[in-house]
Amino acid sequence: MPKNSPLAAIDPSDPAVLDYLARVQRICIAIVAVVAASTLCAWIIVGLGFALPPFWTLMKANTALVALASAVGFSLSEHGRSRRSLFASRALAVLVGAIAAASLVEHAFGISLGVNTFVAADRLSRHPGLMSPQSGSSFLLLAIALFFVRASKGVARHFADFCVAAVSFLVLVVVSGYLFGATSPFSIAPSNWTSPQALLSLSLLSFVAFSRRAEYGVFSILVGTGNGSRIARVLTPILLALPFLREIGRVRLLNNHLLPPHYASAILASLAAVLSFGLLMILAARINKMEVRIKDLSLRDELTGLANLRGFRVLAEQALRLAKRSRKPFSVLFIDVDELKQINDKLGHRVGSMFLVDTAKLLKTTFRESDVVGRIGGDEFAVCGLFSDTAIEVAVARLHAGAALRTPDPTGHMPLSLSTGHVTVSEHGNVSLENLLAQADTAMYEQKNLKKT
Repeated sequence: MPKNSPLAAIDPSDPAVLDYLARVQRICIAIVAVVAASTLCAWIIVGLGFALPPFWTLMKANTALVALASAVGFSLSEHGRSRRSLFASRALAVLVGAIAAASLVEHAFGISLGVNTFVAADRLSRHPGLMSPQSGSSFLLLAIALFFVRASKGVARHFADFCVAAVSFLVLVVVSGYLFGATSPFSIAPSNWTSPQALLSLSLLSFVAFSRRAEYGVFSILVGTGNGSRIARVLTPILLALPFLREIGRVRLLNNHLLPPHYASAILASLAAVLSFGLLMILAARINKMEVRIKDLSLRDELTGLANLRGFRVLAEQALRLAKRSRKPFSVLFIDVDELKQINDKLGHRVGSMFLVDTAKLLKTTFRESDVVGRIGGDEFAVCGLFSDTAIEVAVARLHAGAALRTPDPTGHMPLSLSTGHVTVSEHGNVSLENLLAQADTAMYEQKNLKKT
């Protein structure tokens, strides 16, 4: 996707994936160029045409020409190329589109625009020198996609994505028709007179167009760094292959008379349903795992690993409701790290962070796993749980004793010192968490002021 897109900040493109796709694109373009150039030479150089296998000239001269021009055009439009190269690729796109459109006009109206003999005459064929309607339509869409291949905004961006999606669908249909109807790998299917070389070229060029648009358009989700992009990259080939594998299996079962037709369809449909359900379960489990991770990140303090203010409120409200239902005493403890500002000013924020982390560790070891412990401010912590007044006082005493033994300051001059305040309720009534926090905060400041006097 474009670097200036707002989505890029959320899920930027993965450079490793883009580099891999760029290498694969170059290989695809090279294969198309070799196939198209050799076919074109076989038509132009008569001696070479007789030397090559007979099936090689199943691909018409003009089909080879537009395939070669498309390959060169995509090569020139690669990311990082100059404006001059991009202009040349668009000129080739216009050439490909003009030839493809002219061939479609000839098929539609039965007239001759000279496309069939534009490069080389072919008077012995049923369709002399003229690409098939399938090839003409595919190359016309490819030409439009090539012209707008680097469009990253506005109508052009959506138009390019639409053309790439359309040509991918059309080529998929044509290739599928060939695979299910061809009598041999080097023949033209009875119901589809698109040559094998043209199908290979169209398939590779469609992949190049699709993956190239992934850098700029709506398909960028496939090259992102997010979990959704990773899932899409794994599931896309599986979901695309499943229907074709099912159909191939059905054809083989029927042709070899291994099963009655209704059993073959039933077994394959059931297998497809089970596989789809399995993929759904994997996807759902992955999404649930991500959701838990996201919630954990949104409710947890990154430095200390404790609940942040939002997380503390959520968990503390649940604990308070539990105390009300069970009619048990409920306590809230407010903790403040003394002189943290002076520590940051004198010793640096790294040492100040060490004080906060050490306080968090002390709180974790002092209180139970069932108690809610959180960092609710810069130097402020809070704890709540099912404590009686006596139990919370014992816990606070244990907390201060533990703090006296800790010295996060590497110089040893500033030991860990905490100010605390707590409140306990036995008769809950309409008491709220906000009110309890405010009372505990007030009690904490009273203790802090006593230390200064």
